[in-house]
Amino acid sequence: MSELAADRARALALRAVSRETIARLDVFVGLLLTWQSRINLISSNTAGQIWSRHILDSLQLIDLVDSWRDWVDIGSGAGFPGLVVAIAVADRPDCTVWLVESNYKRCAFLREAARATGTNVRVINQKIESAAVQLPPAPDIVSARAVAPLLQLFEMAYPLLKTGGTGLFPKGQDVESELTEAAKYWRFKAVLTASITDLDGRIVAASALQPQPR
Repeated sequence: MSELAADRARALALRAVSRETIARLDVFVGLLLTWQSRINLISSNTAGQIWSRHILDSLQLIDLVDSWRDWVDIGSGAGFPGLVVAIAVADRPDCTVWLVESNYKRCAFLREAARATGTNVRVINQKIESAAVQLPPAPDIVSARAVAPLLQLFEMAYPLLKTGGTGLFPKGQDVESELTEAAKYWRFKAVLTASITDLDGRIVAASALQPQPR
């Protein structure tokens, strides 16, 4: 069994998904590896652990949300977590995922991956600061993975979260210091959930985001 196949089996043992979702994810992974030879989508060191390092890491965010209709993913890159989330809920026409990515080539990949997997996403080829007019004014979820520290993420997400909604931000071992720094400038509620892909990782679910009084 190849490294990638073994990693796929381990990931699917930790997080059950439907056969239809697995089939779509297989198409996505195959396309990602093809494009990886032309543009840099993921670290080459993680190519053999796509399922555990990237796909499973994205899927676990869905389990933290009871219900939603609009999900905005900031800095989607190769589709983590936003496109993977969309693939997992492809049978729910009431759900839309918005992928915000400033890199043109990565947006081209995201559009092709969405087409190949039959997934309902909206790809916005802009920085988040310029994309607000094309996004739903009050999304239920805003996510970002490996984009910036929480302080900067709160600044990016605030225009979308100021009327409600939840920010889902996977973080590593420095999460407590990031929360402390962010609290100097922002008021918020935060629930931390242990990551199933990183022993030191936590997923920050942030809500009621408001600037600190000056």
